[in-house]
Amino acid sequence: MSYTCSVPRMYDLNSLPEQIRDFVGSMHCREYPLLINQPGMCRKNNGTESPMILMAIKSQVGNFENRQAIRETWGRSGLVRGESSRKWGLVHTVFLLGRQDSSTGPHPDLQNLLELENQKYGDILQWDFRDTFFNLTLKDLLLWRWLQQYCPTPAFIFKGDDDVFVRTDALLDYLHKKREEHNLWRAYTNETDMDLFVGDVITNAMPNREPSAKYYIPENFYKGTYPPYAGGGGVVYSGSLALRLREVSERVRLFPIDDVYLGMCLHRLGLTPSHHPGFLTFDLPVTDTDNPCAYSSILLVHRRNPKEMLTLWKKLQNLRSQC
Repeated sequence: MSYTCSVPRMYDLNSLPEQIRDFVGSMHCREYPLLINQPGMCRKNNGTESPMILMAIKSQVGNFENRQAIRETWGRSGLVRGESSRKWGLVHTVFLLGRQDSSTGPHPDLQNLLELENQKYGDILQWDFRDTFFNLTLKDLLLWRWLQQYCPTPAFIFKGDDDVFVRTDALLDYLHKKREEHNLWRAYTNETDMDLFVGDVITNAMPNREPSAKYYIPENFYKGTYPPYAGGGGVVYSGSLALRLREVSERVRLFPIDDVYLGMCLHRLGLTPSHHPGFLTFDLPVTDTDNPCAYSSILLVHRRNPKEMLTLWKKLQNLRSQC
């Protein structure tokens, strides 16, 4: 049973579109029970196991094929070797889900199948809230709380959608390098926390004021420009920053667009996300999508369906020798 929350009085709810009205009706509710948990994911032999990267992937109950394609390709859990450095890193993958949204019409009940899937793979986190587009922000909040309680020591968090393709070995190389740079910097300063937050950064963006648009935000809900934020299906940030985001999020009002909300939390911390050209929001040119060598400089590409993920994974297995 989901917790109930009071509706804020500052809005004329009847004047808002339905999706915004639903969001406002529950925006002060941040406590949702876990339906499926992985309390031992970051524990080994009664001790703490610290992944180099925790891959936290936003998915939905019905998206089994996406999850399975990720498990079989770039999201495989275990030790992964970097592409060029040949340094190893422990990778854990977990999928973030709410419950099926019945408001969009009748759906087959897939909960039992989801629980069977979890019994086999042990990589699903599911909370008791409606899994809608405007509730994606809850997955960030609840992930941070889960990290604090069950997995507080990963070096880095990759947060992404289940339709992206990540070159995990190249991402490991990049993060090993960033950690080495931080360790050198730390030797000359007293700074211990690593405030890394990287993605495809969007600046000076304005809210969409078109009522029929997917990302519509009315002016009485938010005025002005958005703070810099990273969009496009995936970001990576340091584990120490994840815990700071958890703390500051308690003082930042929920916002229906998850990427923008992360930018708001960073802004409150006095931080700005870093842009990396290897995070491709809008894909490669059409002429390059089937060329494996075109992927040699990227870390993430959005979007790929399950079949495309499997095909691309096979093509990229010998990328260095091909290019």
